[in-house]
Amino acid sequence: MLYKLPLLLWLCLFCTQLFAKPIVIAHRGASGYLPEHTLEAAVLAFSQGADFIEQDLVLSKDLIPVVLHDIHLETVTNVEQVFPKRHRPDGRYYAMDFTLAELQTLNVHERTTEQGKQVFPHRYQEPRNQERYHGQRYHGQSSFKIVTFEQQINLIQQLNRQFNRDVGLYVEIKSPLWHQNNGADLSQITLNILRKYNLDNMDSHVYLQCFDFAETQRLRNDLQAKVKLIQLIGENSWQESESDYDYLKTAQGLKAIAKVAQGVGPWIPQLFNFQQNKSTDLLANAHQAGLLVHPYTFRKDDLPQSYSSEHMLDILFKDLQVDGVFTDFTDVVKEYLDKKGKNVQE
Repeated sequence: MLYKLPLLLWLCLFCTQLFAKPIVIAHRGASGYLPEHTLEAAVLAFSQGADFIEQDLVLSKDLIPVVLHDIHLETVTNVEQVFPKRHRPDGRYYAMDFTLAELQTLNVHERTTEQGKQVFPHRYQEPRNQERYHGQRYHGQSSFKIVTFEQQINLIQQLNRQFNRDVGLYVEIKSPLWHQNNGADLSQITLNILRKYNLDNMDSHVYLQCFDFAETQRLRNDLQAKVKLIQLIGENSWQESESDYDYLKTAQGLKAIAKVAQGVGPWIPQLFNFQQNKSTDLLANAHQAGLLVHPYTFRKDDLPQSYSSEHMLDILFKDLQVDGVFTDFTDVVKEYLDKKGKNVQE
């Protein structure tokens, strides 16, 4: 009988489950090693053992969802060289001002600052990528390209089929209100594609996330989304959306989220105060509301001062016991979880 199992065995089973449970979400693919959101980054993340691969979505001029973190292009492509006059009055180049065919003529490179310096200087490097070219950023002749949402779906499905795995999609609706103000409904278009692939259901290996709480509510209540939803939580100072994140972080706000979503995606410092070396009450309150907690973003090359990668992962998985984590370094997190799991079983 199960109830006669020795206590030690019960403890082993419990601990094994504890370390087998958290999911590893490849943040924009294997972005610690290759330019973000490219097919190459998705393949590498898959090979590193990711449970989910993230796709941030924005629309092209012909209303096709493409996988990009931002609504504008100049920090991750050579758009300034290829289409030097196609910026808006604010000086920025917007994906929605280009057709898919035009977007796919661009080269994708590592993320840079407005001054053209690589944000993470030790990541993937191209020749002369810190130099200027006729007053603009110069990024060599990269072969990395912008891809569509459907291209990533098909790639991951084929890899799953061939390697007998079930790596999921973790999709973000980017700037939905901005898209609506520019005449397009990104959420509806995204749902249409998920439904085309029979992925808009609670059993699919898919999460759909958004920073805009009004849009999360609209997805569930008005657009009748059946897929698992995640409410991303930022800081009000970021002006990511019109949502009041200070409210959403409260117990009452989390209960409101739980009416439409299955989980939250907070910023890691919202869960743990690194200056005071102690956790906040956000995770406990989220779990109390029945919500999963998938924080962002673990980066081994961007850690809080005096914290090592292992210490940071101990905080996330042992102290906080998050349900998953976004990471630019899938391999590092998988190695940590595999090691901890083996130690528990031994």
